[in-house]
Amino acid sequence: MKESWRWYGELDRISLPEIAQTGALGIVTALHDIPYGEVWERAAIAKRNAQIVEAGFEWVMVESLSVHEDIKRGEGDLERLFANYRQSMSNLASEGIKTICYNFMPLIDWTRTDLAAPVARGGACLRFDAPRMAAFEIHMLGRKDAVNDYPEAVVEQGGEWFRTATAEDQAALLHAIMSGLPGAYDRYSVTGLRTALRRYEGIGRDELRSNFRRFLNEVVPTAEELGMRLCVHPDDPPRDILGLSRIVSCEADIAWIMDAVPARANGLTLCAGSLGAGPENDIPAIAARFADRIHFAHLRNIRHDPDQSGSFEEAAHLNGGTDMVSLIHVLLEEETRRREAGLEDAEIPFRPDHGHDLLSDIERGAHPGYSLIGRMRGLAELRGVIAALEWSGKRELNGRI
Repeated sequence: MKESWRWYGELDRISLPEIAQTGALGIVTALHDIPYGEVWERAAIAKRNAQIVEAGFEWVMVESLSVHEDIKRGEGDLERLFANYRQSMSNLASEGIKTICYNFMPLIDWTRTDLAAPVARGGACLRFDAPRMAAFEIHMLGRKDAVNDYPEAVVEQGGEWFRTATAEDQAALLHAIMSGLPGAYDRYSVTGLRTALRRYEGIGRDELRSNFRRFLNEVVPTAEELGMRLCVHPDDPPRDILGLSRIVSCEADIAWIMDAVPARANGLTLCAGSLGAGPENDIPAIAARFADRIHFAHLRNIRHDPDQSGSFEEAAHLNGGTDMVSLIHVLLEEETRRREAGLEDAEIPFRPDHGHDLLSDIERGAHPGYSLIGRMRGLAELRGVIAALEWSGKRELNGRI
C-alpha cells in the first residue's frame, strides 16, 4: 500500500518538509483556489506537480476535482460544466496524475458539530453531536421538517442545549458545521444556508441519483480513454443532513453506483471513517465486496456513543468500531490479486485520515482533522499493521506456519 498525506498547498499550515519527516511518499492535494466548475489549466497543474516532485514526493491523488452544485441539482449550463470537468481530467492526465477522488454530497461536505472535543488523556478530536445538530436544524436554521429527522430524545436534548446556548455557542456550532467545506471558499451564514437549501427543494433521492448517473455517463468514458480512475467518496456522516438526501452512504448505495456505469474507471474511495459513522455498515465486508473497484483508501476510526443517539467522535486509528486489521488485510489481498493479474495500478494509495490534535497540533491551527502529530501517529500505527500482515503473509507463503 502506498503511504500518502493530504496537503492543502499554500493554504496548509503544514509544510512539505514537515510531511517528509512522517515517512509518507505520496501527496494527495487539489488546486483549491480554482472555483468549482472552472477548468484546471495544465500550466497550474504542472506548477503544483513540480512543487511536489521537487520536495521529494509523488502527486498520487487528486482530492478533490469537485463536482459543481449545478450538476448535483441537474440545472444550469451542464454541457459547459461537463466539458470543463473532462478538460481538467485531460490536463491532469497529461501531467501524469491519473486518479481523482470526488464526492457527490449536496451543498456541504463532511459535517461535524465540534472541532475540538476533548480526548481521554489529552488532545482533541472531531465530533458529531446529534442533539446539537438537531438544535441547529430545528432552532437556528428553522427547518420545519427537521423535528422528524431525529429521535424524540435527541430533539428534546437539542432544545435544552439551545435554550442555554449563548450567541458565542451558536456561532461556534455554525463554524464547526461549515468547516467541512474545502479550500478557501466562503462559509454560509444561517441566512445564506437557508437560501442555498431552497435551491435543492424538490430534489430528493431519486432526482439526485439521476443527476449522479448523468455525471458518470458524461465523465467515465473520458476517464477510460485517458487511463484514469475516478473514485467516489462516501457521505460523511452517511445519513441525510439539513433535509438533503445522501446517496453514497451504505453498501447498497455503492452497489448502485458501481452498477450504474460498470467500468473499472468508475471506482470507490474506501473511507473507513465516513462509512464507519453508520453503525450498520460493516467496513471490511464492504471493502471485500468492492475490492476490485477501490482506487484509494482513507483509514480512520469512529467511536459511537453508547446511547445510540447517532452521535459519534473520531477515535484513534486502531480503536473504534472498525476492525482496521481486517480491513487492511482485505486491501492487501486485493493488491496481491492485482499483481498476479498483471495490473499496473496494483498498489492502493491510502492516507491516515482525520488525526487527533495532539501536543503542538493544538497551537498550530491546521485544517480541522488534518493535524501533523495526530496523523503521524495514525500513519505509524497503520504502517505497523501493514508490516505485520505482510510479514505473516510471507511466512505462510514459505510454509513456515
